[in-house]
Amino acid sequence: MSLKLEDITGIGKATAESLEAAGINTVEKLANLKVEDLLKVKGIGESTALKYIQAAQDLLNTTMGQKPEALEDSKETQLKKKAEPLPKEQPEEKIEKKSKDELETRKEFMPTEDEVPVKELKEQIKKQAEMNLGLVGHVDHGKTTLVEILTGDWTDRHSEEQERGISIKLGYANATILYCPQCDEFYTLYMIEESRKKGVTRFRCPECKSQVQFKRNISFVDAPGHEILMATMLSGASLMDGACLLIAANESCPQPQTREHLAALNIAGIENIIIIQNKIDEVSKEEAIKNYNQIKEFVKGTVAENAPIIPTSALFGVNITLVLKAIQEIIPTPEFDESQDFEFLVARSFDVNRPGTEISKLVGGVIGGQVLRGKIKVGQEIEISPGLKIKGQYTPIKSRVISISQGSNFLEEARPGGLIGLGTTLDPALTKGDALIGHLVGFPGTLPELMDEVELNVHLLDRVIGAEEYIEVHDLKHGERLLIVVGTERTLGTVSKILKKTYKIHLNPPICIPKDFIFAISRIINRRYRLIGYGLIANNQNQSE
Repeated sequence: MSLKLEDITGIGKATAESLEAAGINTVEKLANLKVEDLLKVKGIGESTALKYIQAAQDLLNTTMGQKPEALEDSKETQLKKKAEPLPKEQPEEKIEKKSKDELETRKEFMPTEDEVPVKELKEQIKKQAEMNLGLVGHVDHGKTTLVEILTGDWTDRHSEEQERGISIKLGYANATILYCPQCDEFYTLYMIEESRKKGVTRFRCPECKSQVQFKRNISFVDAPGHEILMATMLSGASLMDGACLLIAANESCPQPQTREHLAALNIAGIENIIIIQNKIDEVSKEEAIKNYNQIKEFVKGTVAENAPIIPTSALFGVNITLVLKAIQEIIPTPEFDESQDFEFLVARSFDVNRPGTEISKLVGGVIGGQVLRGKIKVGQEIEISPGLKIKGQYTPIKSRVISISQGSNFLEEARPGGLIGLGTTLDPALTKGDALIGHLVGFPGTLPELMDEVELNVHLLDRVIGAEEYIEVHDLKHGERLLIVVGTERTLGTVSKILKKTYKIHLNPPICIPKDFIFAISRIINRRYRLIGYGLIANNQNQSE
């Protein structure tokens, strides 16, 4: 039987190559080495060297029934040779009372010289997220389940979502991506913590037990799949830097919202896409291959034509590390200009006070969303537009930021990247029940003017997206009522004038939107709003042309 270095527990491809470069090219050679000989290999510390030698000896004993010639220096002997005096604050009597297994565990997980200190790793994990990743697809194809296995968060937090078993509002969850160079595998912090046994040092690879490296923090945006909630998904697309399109292997492809969500990604200009063929545990190999071919045919000629297709089972955690690897390789961290005026797009708003809280202990409302440009610090004044409608006129709301958070991490300042929450001095009644969704936040006097009418260059689709049957899209008509989604804002639009190449659309209520945002247009078809196209502000487009 031929044994390779990579057959040894804890030795990945990269480590095997380092050992071979140092002349240690067989398991037998490794098993006969002394600790001080292995320390000459770059990147290997004392405890790791001891672990590798012992693992090689165990492998030879188990698989070949042989005992290497130089095994007289047993693990215990080598430990005695290299043992250092115990610290004064830890008397020998205390250590001796511990079981042998506990001592071995401590030795195995001692950090090596080349590893990042745990304190430094903890600080990296507390950093603000760098990128928003959307999870889109048809209802019940596994988006929320995938978020849970990656982050531990079940994003359907609202009672109606839990009762109906579907996502209604945009769900958010943060994750830290970590990397094991020994195994060449990616994990999330939650995945590693879930697999960690009691007494084992944190931040260790579940397979080889070597310390993992920090890669980046990301935010997940879990978009609803139900056709009635398409406007919510479109608002989420404006917050996405890349997307995972989930397609269930146990249903034919495409399903109505699969088609609609892919069209929305195209409208939002999202090109970094990963296709996840989920629920492979529910089908045979032949059915999975058939579904794979359907997916390839469906995405042909679309923005997702060259996207990788990864077969997974989110429920059982199959191929989840491959999904993370694809995220790291395909969806880069976007670049932002922090010197611009601060703008923040509101995607959620909350009253975090529990019923019955004493008045003296009430805290201000919280607004959640994304920093589009610039940066914000705790203590700075902000303005929220359109604001409140008073006597028929909209008045911006003034407030102050008293806290900045991302998940459980509190920050002193926030910049573009990930989804964050701003604690404010607002009356909680103003933020309750997502009342401020779609509003734009900035420094006082810096926000764009309100818009109650817009002239658009309209691009209509060939067919209605989301309908099971083929329905051709007809031109807009004078006086037609439409649903307009811009960023996270939804408003009703009425076609007020049809020009040669553009349409003028009256908006009610008026909106305050960032520059260059796309207007998604839906019309009522069979008593439901269906996506039919998108529009760009005529003046902006003319300038760019």
